[in-house]
Order: sequence, then C-alpha cells, then structure tokens
Amino acid sequence: MKKLDLYILKKFLGTFFFAILLIISISVVFDVTEKIDNFFDHGAPLKAIVFDYYKNFIPYFANLFTPLFVFIAVIFFTSKMAYQTEIIAILSSGVSFQRMMYPYFLGAAIIGVFSFLLGGYVIPPANQTRIKFENEFVKNRKEKGLEKIHMQIEPSVFVYMDKYRAYSGRGEHFSMEKYDEKELISKISARYAKFDTASGKWQLSNYVLREFTNGIEHEISSGSKLDTLIPNISPKDFKEERKYFEMMTNAELNNYIDEQRARGVGNLEEFLIEKYKRWASPFSAFILTLIGVSLASRKVRGGMGLHIGVGIALSFGYILFMTISTTFAINGNMNPILAVWLPNIVFTGVGIFLYMRAPK
Repeated sequence: MKKLDLYILKKFLGTFFFAILLIISISVVFDVTEKIDNFFDHGAPLKAIVFDYYKNFIPYFANLFTPLFVFIAVIFFTSKMAYQTEIIAILSSGVSFQRMMYPYFLGAAIIGVFSFLLGGYVIPPANQTRIKFENEFVKNRKEKGLEKIHMQIEPSVFVYMDKYRAYSGRGEHFSMEKYDEKELISKISARYAKFDTASGKWQLSNYVLREFTNGIEHEISSGSKLDTLIPNISPKDFKEERKYFEMMTNAELNNYIDEQRARGVGNLEEFLIEKYKRWASPFSAFILTLIGVSLASRKVRGGMGLHIGVGIALSFGYILFMTISTTFAINGNMNPILAVWLPNIVFTGVGIFLYMRAPK
C-alpha cells in the first residue's frame, strides 16, 4: 500500500467509527430518557440495565446503522478533500480515479466483513439477553403459546395441538398421527401434553392410543399417563417468539429454515429475509461507497453541505426502498431474495451512472 492509500483508508475508517460512536452515544441518551420510567416501574437492577441491555444494545444498533454511516462517512471526508483541492492534486499527479477507489473499497471490505461477522455470529446471542430484558423490564410482555397448531415433524408423522400455554408449559388436546404412505397406522390423542426436561420425553395425560391395520381400527389402549419420545419437537416450537430470527446465528437460522421446510411449515418469509439481508447488507457498503466517492469528489456550488444533504437523501432512499420491498416479500407478493437484493441492484446502477460522470 502507498501513503495515499493509507491516508484515504485512515480517513475512511476514522470518520466511520467516529460517526458510529457519536450516533450510538446520542441513541443511548435518548433511549435512557425514554425508558427510565419503565426501568424504575419494573424494578430493573442497575447491573442488568448496563450489562444485559445497553452492552447488547450498542452493537445491535451500530450494525443496524452501518450502511447509512458508511455512506455519510465517505461523503463527509471525500467532500472535504475535494474542497481542499486534494482530489484535484491526486488526479493531477497521474493517479487515475479508478486507482484512487482502491483504498475506498478496501475500507468498505473491512467494514463489510466486520458487519457480516457481527450480524451473523456476535449479535444474535446478545439479542437473546437484550430481548429477554426488554420483555421483562420494559414491555412487561409475557411469553405466549400458539393455538391451532398443525405440524409435520417427519415425512409421515403429523402433530396437532389445540393450544399451548407457555406460562405452564402444557399443551391441550394433543394428537399425533403416523402414516405409511397414505395409510394411517397409528394415532395417539391426549387431553394434555407436557415436556419433561429431565427425561427429554413428553408426558401425555388421559391418552388414547389407536393402532390400525389396513385402515381398520385394530387395537385400542388408554391410560391416565404416558411418557413418550416425540422426535424433532420441543416446547420452543409451540411458543410465540417475537423477532426469533434476530436471536439465531447464521448456522442456526439456516438449520431452522431447513427444518421448517421439511415439516411443511409456511410463512418463512421473515426468516428468509433475515438470512439474505445478512449477506446483502455488508455488500451494500461497496455500493454506497461507490456512490459516495462519485458524488462527493466534484466541487459544486453549495459546498460540503449540499453533498451531505444529497448523501443523506440517497441513504434514506435506500432504506425506504429496502423497507418497501421487504414488506412486499413478507406479504407474499415478492420473492424474499429479490426483495432484499433489489435495492442493491438499483443503487448499483445509480453508482455506475455517478461513477461515469465523476471527474477523471
């Protein structure tokens, strides 16, 4: 690397991390002001507020704002270089505009890799603690169970539960059917079903077991209690998890999607969007860097303020575009992978157009 590359890279990373630190500090102050009454009303311990909530709040929102502040950082220091005639000096010395982009893209790569690792492996475990704290001390939200549950747990095994009560850990009107191709071979029904964490088995109360041969009821047995091993299901499958995908690492998210697809579960759009967004968001650092450099490297009437204003407008345009497309995907009107990548595709075109018009 040459001195010029190090100079631009230090400017890029220094401005980016300073901007992130500034906005996170402001966000924490506003968040404390907004939630301090909830902390006192629900008796949140100071240690939990600092280490369970804000320790995990900071990386979550830092990663959330990363694409926006990559763009603003590039706009800010590149515009400053342009108005101090540093860009003109660099290009006049024989360095091409394309060559000048190398340290910018290196900085975008560093931030992109950092964002990917943070979003895929560091933040999800932290979100478990943060969301649990919010549910207990901020929103006073109790965990709820699902109702009218129909689930395929194996290719030929289906489970039904009328209602699962999360606070007691007990399901009502449970039944499990096993098939051999299209032929029903057994069905077990129970008034209640509860998971025993010690044995890893489900305890069925007031059960009736029916076994069939050639589609005809062959044998019936019943009792007040039965411990049985039911594969591929646990209590968490019957609980209403808010933003459950935010608490999964990349590997866990992929496994969950594959598992739910194997069960025949629909409505996986939110999980698919989260999966693709974890790849698309780091890549957006390159696109927004290209737009930022192409836009801010030219002197225009209006000064640095005009560059920053246009940059913020484009940033919010990108975020708005992403929000609209993902909303269409959640409602089933658009393919999730297209919804996530469409803003990147469109803004790549914007970046190429601005690059072609940038001073060479």
